[in-house]
Amino acid sequence: MSYLAENIKTGLVKAGIVEDKPLVVIGIPAYNEERSIARVVLDAQKYADVVVVCDDGSSDLTCEIAERLGAIVVRHNVNKGYGAAVQSLFKETKRLSADVLVTLDGDGQHDADKTPLMIQPILDDKADVVIGSRFLDGAQKDGDNGLPFYRRLGIKAITKLTTAASKYNVTDAQNGCRAYSRTALEKLSLLENGMGVSVEVLLKAKEQGLRLVEVPLECNYSSVEQPSSHNPIRHGISVVSSLVKLIVEERPLVFLGVPGTIMLAIGMFFGIWMLQIYSIERQIVTNIALASLTFIIMGFFALSTAITLYAILRLAEKTNAKREE
Repeated sequence: MSYLAENIKTGLVKAGIVEDKPLVVIGIPAYNEERSIARVVLDAQKYADVVVVCDDGSSDLTCEIAERLGAIVVRHNVNKGYGAAVQSLFKETKRLSADVLVTLDGDGQHDADKTPLMIQPILDDKADVVIGSRFLDGAQKDGDNGLPFYRRLGIKAITKLTTAASKYNVTDAQNGCRAYSRTALEKLSLLENGMGVSVEVLLKAKEQGLRLVEVPLECNYSSVEQPSSHNPIRHGISVVSSLVKLIVEERPLVFLGVPGTIMLAIGMFFGIWMLQIYSIERQIVTNIALASLTFIIMGFFALSTAITLYAILRLAEKTNAKREE
């Protein structure tokens, strides 16, 4: 919405001519979801002013079906990943100058009827990010509606790691049903293209001082037409790898610099020990020499990487500060 249009709307609202109603967008990341996308779009249209579907390089009729039903479709030419689809939904929602974005998975596991529950904390100005939790009181009990036991364990393990890293006391760090305020949309700059975007949102929300609330949300896996194409082991490794990478990028001197310094110290210790043995026995102990060389090389690379990342972060912070000025 342009500055002029915003002022006109404000004037009309004050005059009581139009209702000051927030613009709600429901965004649906979808990849080969032709079996379920029609139902998801139609259900979403009951609660959204605009429905946006990101077709992430589907080879079926996902795009055509969504367009025929009146959704705005943002299409990727190739499959870029869930995180890339979420980024495209953020971009399109900001282009529409929406007040709230709610994301629902395209396979139909999320109930669009819960949209009012998801957006209410944002409308009440109590939250910037709202996460639907499958494990809060009021959601389904563990094991209900087709949630496999191994997935439940994996979700809870990743949630514990994410909670420790983000300092948000969340119970479900992997649910794709979320709501974002306009402030959150502006402040969250997402980079993860894969499933790791779920934890990236939490880490960056904390970094930006955004308020987060969880609400109980039931997911119905038994109604999903097509099982997830993501291998659970690869999925878990991908999310954990993204979490580790994000943590290291945020504080490189702590998570790379300190271990690097310790490894250098250990390498020097082995080196001095080797020299002492050599001065007495006039022979080099190969194992000690190799240990010294290995620890020194590893420590050097860890420390130099930490310093480089820290310099890049500082440069980025200065650049952002100048832009804000």
